[in-house]
Amino acid sequence: MRGLLWSSIYEDNPIILFEHRTLYGIKGEVPDEIEPIELGKARIHREGEDVTVIATGRLVHESLKAADQAEQEGISVEVFDPRTLQPLDEDALIASVKKTNRAVVAHEAVTRMGWGAEVAAVIQEKAFDYLDAPVARVGAKFTPIPFAPVMEEWVVPHAKDVLAAIKKTVGKE
Repeated sequence: MRGLLWSSIYEDNPIILFEHRTLYGIKGEVPDEIEPIELGKARIHREGEDVTVIATGRLVHESLKAADQAEQEGISVEVFDPRTLQPLDEDALIASVKKTNRAVVAHEAVTRMGWGAEVAAVIQEKAFDYLDAPVARVGAKFTPIPFAPVMEEWVVPHAKDVLAAIKKTVGKE
């Protein structure tokens, strides 16, 4: 996130940068030096062969958990993080989907809304002939986000939801 923030500060164009509050508690390696991350440059968090999961923010971590569980069932999952949605690294996205021939878009917006619908449209438009299954979408349930933590947990997607979409996409539901 630091690298994207750095690049955003020094970008001449207006930038909107979102941080997900649930990511603050995640611990991991952070480089001592801030290295700018090029806007519009995606990252593959995990290489895979059977299905590409496209996710950002909290859903990247949930998708990595789902990929670990899928691996135990013999499903190889590539986890693709576009990092930025505008510009979207379409070349890297399409290359990943062409490699695996399947795609799952995981985001926190309501399933049929949000950036995931646009990513699914880009995949359908530019990689349709390579798809062996329809693009699956994982998102929040169609309801406002509740205040009660237990209800919020029910509404937002988790690793189990991503795993279910992965299995359905590869025909192992």
